[in-house]
Amino acid sequence: MSDGTPADLFFDAAINLLQRVREEEAESIGAAGALLADTVAAGGRLFAFGAGHSSLAAQDVVYRAGGLALMNLLAVPGVVGVDVTPATLGSALERVDGLAGAVLDTSPIRSGDALVIISLSGRNSLPVEMALNARALGVRVIGVTSVAYASQTTSRHSSGTFLKDHCDIVLDSKIAVGDAELTLDTIPAPFAPASTVVTTALMQAVMATAAAALADRGVEPPLLRSGNVDGGHEWNGRVLREYGDRIFYRR
Repeated sequence: MSDGTPADLFFDAAINLLQRVREEEAESIGAAGALLADTVAAGGRLFAFGAGHSSLAAQDVVYRAGGLALMNLLAVPGVVGVDVTPATLGSALERVDGLAGAVLDTSPIRSGDALVIISLSGRNSLPVEMALNARALGVRVIGVTSVAYASQTTSRHSSGTFLKDHCDIVLDSKIAVGDAELTLDTIPAPFAPASTVVTTALMQAVMATAAAALADRGVEPPLLRSGNVDGGHEWNGRVLREYGDRIFYRR
């Protein structure tokens, strides 16, 4: 590891990744934002899914001040963050064939909706099948993943494919395989993951693009405001009433 404190080096690594994503994924971010805006304008619903720590970026755009009220979390019990004991069970569930189909079949998602699937590796059965099955239902799919995994690892899905192979739009987080940015002679393993920082920023960039795209079309973006500012609750109440048929996290 070069000169600088570990904190400085992590910030540098994260900033460099964010800059790469900003420059190299600009077109895809624009396309993803337009897809979400198209869906909202056409009366569709928005969903986000992520397993394990990838779920953090999905949760960050659901019921979020400054975010689109229509973004719903597609939750899979046992794989949202580290909400089970032992935590390793969540990782095991990501490799279970058929789970994605069961989740979609019992969810409100339907043709004409949009689904953002976040999976750093994109190699496990759950995100691959989620994308496959969602598109078969007529759902538009945006994948947020590290494309590097597809060339440096093997798929765990029976098809041998990755999440990126089954999406309408792919956003590449540029995260290196292993998700650890730093090394140190005195530490035997790489450390300091940056995937959450980068993926969350990617998601918010897409949300901002979608909101602006709606406004450009003369459609008021259904945005939530902070409940900690005067008038915030009243604003949110109006938005939630107006779009109640497309919001599922209140039921």
